[in-house]
Amino acid sequence: MLNASTALLRGTRLVYSRGLRRYVFIPILVNLLVYVSMLHYVITHFSGWLEGWMAMVPAWLDWLSWLIWPLFMLSLVVVVFFTFTLVTHFIAAPFYGFLAAKVEIQATGRQPLDDRGLARTAVDALGRELVKLAYILPRAVLLFIISWIPGLNLFAPLLWALFSAWVMAITYLDYPMDNNKVTFAEMRKRLNAHWWQSLSYGGLVILITWLPLANLFLIPGAVAGAVLMWDRHYREQRDMVTQ
Repeated sequence: MLNASTALLRGTRLVYSRGLRRYVFIPILVNLLVYVSMLHYVITHFSGWLEGWMAMVPAWLDWLSWLIWPLFMLSLVVVVFFTFTLVTHFIAAPFYGFLAAKVEIQATGRQPLDDRGLARTAVDALGRELVKLAYILPRAVLLFIISWIPGLNLFAPLLWALFSAWVMAITYLDYPMDNNKVTFAEMRKRLNAHWWQSLSYGGLVILITWLPLANLFLIPGAVAGAVLMWDRHYREQRDMVTQ
């Protein structure tokens, strides 16, 4: 039985095997540049954010200051890596889609149903990322607002964690689904139908994105792992529809 952890392990071994590792260098470079830029921005602005957060805490909640400060830290970490993921995937989406197609051919022996050329695929990949952003950003804004509401913000870390796992599932599993002509709406239905596999894989991807520097090299493996998850858990529904 293929689960999230075995898919990620197999996928990581696969992308660094002969024949595939040449496709991971550009995504790694993109991730590195965004990672360094975002880390510098957070370090230079952190103290101001913390002061602003603590100033919003009403006097009657002063006794919870010992809890609010670490919750702010946790929420900030989640938001930063959530933003890092959105930015890097928007830039690297064409390369990840191409990598997913190559992995599918090598790992499953099947050609993706996508018959677009390389240039058209790259352009459409950016359009697909905009569709994802249109779905993700309003929900992320709502969670961000909750994170600043005293009392409700106590639940913000948990809500961010669940939402981030769902977003990671959408982000990674969409690469092989897009390559196989599964629409964004249909893709979400597939993820809902296999919600445990979707959230567990998305949650595992979150964990690897929190590994400084190591995440740069593990993210391509997550793309490959998503292809394996697609082939094992999500492809069958498509095949049944087309038969």
